[in-house]
Amino acid sequence: MRSTIGTSHAAVQATGLTKRFGRTLALDDLSLSVPAGEVFGFLGPNGAGKSTTIRLLLGSIHPSAGTATVFGVPVADVRRAHRLLGYVPGDVALWPEMTGGEILELLARVGRGTDPGYRTELVRRFEVDPDKPAKTYSTGNRQKIALIAAFACKAPLLVLDEPTSGLDPLMEQVFRQCVAEARERGQTVFLSSHQLAEVEAVCDRVGILRAGRLVEIAGIAELRRLHRTTVEIGHRGPEPSLVDIPGVLEVERLGGDRLRFTLSGPPGPALRALAAADVTTLSMREPTLEEIFLGYYGENAR
Repeated sequence: MRSTIGTSHAAVQATGLTKRFGRTLALDDLSLSVPAGEVFGFLGPNGAGKSTTIRLLLGSIHPSAGTATVFGVPVADVRRAHRLLGYVPGDVALWPEMTGGEILELLARVGRGTDPGYRTELVRRFEVDPDKPAKTYSTGNRQKIALIAAFACKAPLLVLDEPTSGLDPLMEQVFRQCVAEARERGQTVFLSSHQLAEVEAVCDRVGILRAGRLVEIAGIAELRRLHRTTVEIGHRGPEPSLVDIPGVLEVERLGGDRLRFTLSGPPGPALRALAAADVTTLSMREPTLEEIFLGYYGENAR
């Protein structure tokens, strides 16, 4: 059943959010709105301002300008705002002498409560031993404890900052399943990451941050449509004329009656041009989120 907590307000609302550290402008006039129930991806390389944004949303630092709210509650009201969210940092620190199970119980008591049955299931799925003291845990197991606590909690907003940095690929799949389950429960997920495949797999919309500024915010499909698609065709007889066709760019002859070109915008004009030729094969490949991302940052973003 979907939660109705806070649905009259955006889960996250930032308006003109700006943060300076001395002469360094870490975040510049960020405005975004994340509706309740959405999985929102926040992308950018290290130093882009992602963690600064999250610290502002958590109320752990104060903005130089602008405002932010969580379900209508100003983030400066830390006590009220934190009752509405669960948080997983990129670098998890735990109480070393406590066991994983004791830590999960403690976090459940100080937060908005938890679903004990679901928490037990998550312990099994993430394959972590809750009876071991936290000081014996690897980086990945510390991350698992934090993720279990977050996904099992009843907070309407989950803020996840590079949450899978210590997980192996199998556990990343478990993480993605948990995000989908959180969405089904009506929770909102704010996922900050530089792992493009992860964001592409789980998010409804993506914001791309560059040097402290938001350069794009769109749904995954919409974001792809803003960029070029690679088209390859095979043909018999004369090749199709693609000169001056709107949206057709970089036509390349591959030999053996094959062509490759890139397409920007609606495909209609190109398809009509191809219909005039004897096309035997056609394939279209949308750009991955990584290719879109590199389009903003250049090859140095690798």
